[in-house]
Amino acid sequence: MAVDSSTPPLAAANPWQNPLGVRTRLVAASALMLFLELALIRWTGSNVVHLSYFSNFVLLGSFLGIGIGILRSGRAKRLPYYSPVMLGLLVAVIAWKPVTVNRSGDNVIYFTSLDTSGPPTWVILPIVFIAAAIVLAGPAELVGRCFAELPRLTAYRFDLIGSLAGIVTFTLLSFLGAPPVWWGLLVTLGFLVLMVPQPRVTAAVLTGALVLTPLAVMVGVLFHESTRPENSWSPYYKVQTSSFEWQNTPLLTITVNGVPHQQAIPAEKRLQWEPQYGLPYQRAVAGKAPKNVLIIGAGSGTDVAVALRNGAEHVDAVEIDPRIRDIGRERHPDHPYQDPRVTSHIDDGRAFLSRTDKKYDLILLALPDSLTLVNGASSLRLESYLFTEQAFKSAREHLAPGGAFAMYNYYRETWLIDRLASTAQKAFGHVPCVDKVGDDLQQAVVTVGLTEADQSCATAWAGPTAITPPPATDNRPFLYLFTDRIPSLYLITLGLILVAGVIGVGIAGGGSSYRRMRPYADLFLLGAGFMLLETKSITGFALLFGTTWVVNAIVFAGVLVAVLAAVEVTRRFKTPPLKTMYVVLFGGLLLSWVFPDGWLLSMPIGLRALVAVLIAFLPIFAANVIFAKRFTDTADGTASFGANLLGAMLGGCLEYAALLIGFDGLLIVAALLYAGAFLLRPKQVAVR
Repeated sequence: MAVDSSTPPLAAANPWQNPLGVRTRLVAASALMLFLELALIRWTGSNVVHLSYFSNFVLLGSFLGIGIGILRSGRAKRLPYYSPVMLGLLVAVIAWKPVTVNRSGDNVIYFTSLDTSGPPTWVILPIVFIAAAIVLAGPAELVGRCFAELPRLTAYRFDLIGSLAGIVTFTLLSFLGAPPVWWGLLVTLGFLVLMVPQPRVTAAVLTGALVLTPLAVMVGVLFHESTRPENSWSPYYKVQTSSFEWQNTPLLTITVNGVPHQQAIPAEKRLQWEPQYGLPYQRAVAGKAPKNVLIIGAGSGTDVAVALRNGAEHVDAVEIDPRIRDIGRERHPDHPYQDPRVTSHIDDGRAFLSRTDKKYDLILLALPDSLTLVNGASSLRLESYLFTEQAFKSAREHLAPGGAFAMYNYYRETWLIDRLASTAQKAFGHVPCVDKVGDDLQQAVVTVGLTEADQSCATAWAGPTAITPPPATDNRPFLYLFTDRIPSLYLITLGLILVAGVIGVGIAGGGSSYRRMRPYADLFLLGAGFMLLETKSITGFALLFGTTWVVNAIVFAGVLVAVLAAVEVTRRFKTPPLKTMYVVLFGGLLLSWVFPDGWLLSMPIGLRALVAVLIAFLPIFAANVIFAKRFTDTADGTASFGANLLGAMLGGCLEYAALLIGFDGLLIVAALLYAGAFLLRPKQVAVR
């Protein structure tokens, strides 16, 4: 039986004076670190519209800060007061100057405008990135101090336990719909417990003032935001509502993360003001009233009310966001969700299709533009898997004889309309109906029958042009990416992030950081490869089980459980040599490549879950056994752990390669990184 044989290092030169035991401190600091990271991603994204589409930006800043904090921990002479101070300043600045959007135009792969109110992109994004790094460096420094007092794997074990606690706590608050003031209170409590207790009263009072004052500002700002009657919180957005009357008609407007999202309008007025919403019912099934209708993106219920007005006998209304559905249930003028003909489902549309065997006369994608990304994936939006060629084929398989599939939205670009129409043509085998509404927002309705006889077009679609991109696929589900290149905005941003990382690490380490980390280049590459494996797992499970926050949280927790299992196995048992574990790792990567996620979609849900877990977590487990064995033998625990975390930051940047090579291609990049780690491993470790 193997044990964690690394001897406890000498106590830190500047010990952390706290009555809590070192293991308790480590769990608490790790939980605070991960909880704070998730809270920052959610809250900044809700107030700075750019971060709804660049959530990875905050994540990369967090990784940089965590790596710097770990590296600083051995030479820091005082507690990281800078962290709560910067947190209070960041929250105050963003609350003072939020960035909201004027919804017009188009840009890159995200479907909105950069015509915003508030600071410009080049000002607010660097501020948020640097502030996130400084804020996360504080808890990471506290984690690093605990690493200096424990054996390597023991410290890593309790770090993982704390990280799991942070994820579970944030997930629970999301489930309860807790507003951000609760996030702020828990963060404040964490800082107070970890930093205020001091052996001398004067030190405790001074520390309490330095910690509590900026955090009180933060809590005050969050309390004001949380108690405003128009604000509520879903697992995805800050949701704001406003009611007014227009042409003697009550209207309810819903804004999410600072972007106008949808309106709850009586169906009669919707069809009167915008008759195009009735076009799917005119183009489909020769204008006959559909018996069964599936609406994906049901939102607050207007599309459901329109379906009922067009004679639907039963409507399955699928909406991913429970808060938006509940607002519609409570406040929509037509009260469609109370109608006995309607069954409401809180689910991802693609996942709902994969689990049902019902057949529909009409399947409708009703403006499902989510305005946010899946956490942990740099370019996967909540609705990305609804608009792929495979998704359209899945819809076709769920149509009853004579049925039709339709979608509508404000697409803004002719090439985007043509791309969707050509995707429908490829999936169904014939030309769809395309109705364009002439304004700057380019609203369009695309309708395609199960057969050509099941649709009735007003005019013939001219077909795609020479510049129309090919259909999006499950491997590259980037509907709004026009080119076959990574947009320059992303390349410039990622380049600046890497430069900031190089400079920040050099400053934080007092000139010795790179010298300390040089022997751990293999751990740096292991961190980068692990980040890509985590991203591939998130996107794969999103395809297989839905892009819902629940699936996302389960995958995050599952990854940490797999890592913790690898650590426990390494601590308690004699594991195979590193060469053997690398063989297992590359075998797991090959398995993932040979059996892609799309292949699993045809399996029953139970078997699909079992096989998906095996394929996704086998390489993660093997990679972390390698890390645990290597980490045990390092001479400098903080430098080696910091190198691994900074490698994860590089992996977060390499994740954008999926825009070119698809998510499956990330497996190749990960394999190259792990091959580099294998070649750079110390030779004396290789014979273990």
